[in-house]
Amino acid sequence: MSHELSGEQRERLIQLLQRDSLRLGQFTLASGRSSHYYIDGRKVTLGAEGARLIGQGVLGLLAAHDDVLAVGGLTMGADPIVGATLALAPEHGRAALRGFLVRKQAKGHGTGNLVEGPLEPGSTVAIVDDVATTGGSSLLAVDAVEALGCKVAVVIAVLDRLEGAADNFAARGLAFRSILTIRDLGVEPLGTA
Repeated sequence: MSHELSGEQRERLIQLLQRDSLRLGQFTLASGRSSHYYIDGRKVTLGAEGARLIGQGVLGLLAAHDDVLAVGGLTMGADPIVGATLALAPEHGRAALRGFLVRKQAKGHGTGNLVEGPLEPGSTVAIVDDVATTGGSSLLAVDAVEALGCKVAVVIAVLDRLEGAADNFAARGLAFRSILTIRDLGVEPLGTA
């Protein structure tokens, strides 16, 4: 059984993102830059159909990484992706896969954890996120898990905005894959329109 998204599944994910997540206009991004479009990934990652397609897409990309024991990323973008991926993992022969979430800052009470979940130091992991622009959110997650002694095998985004994330990950020696790019949604990335 192939774990990659079929052409029909890929097209359906594109339709969902175009309909529910893509907004055209003038927006200020987290980086402070202006953009002619905005992607609100949670409009699709938090829906049943979108979550299932995205979980299957992530697991398809993980098929080349048998050594990955856990998936996670920076809260909030990664949270629904982690849940969807874990829910489908047994169907893809990955019943032992674990999840983790990285807080934006360490908890100020209790154990004071920055990384939550059953992540064992020394594990090989995949970092996931809904949208990659420059990769800053994913790199924060990379730093947090590397501080625990974990190895990042791959960074996976649902959508790559094609604005430097791949180069920034490559500069850190990190493999990067995305299920889709902004061009799949019929939008040219910043600087090329």
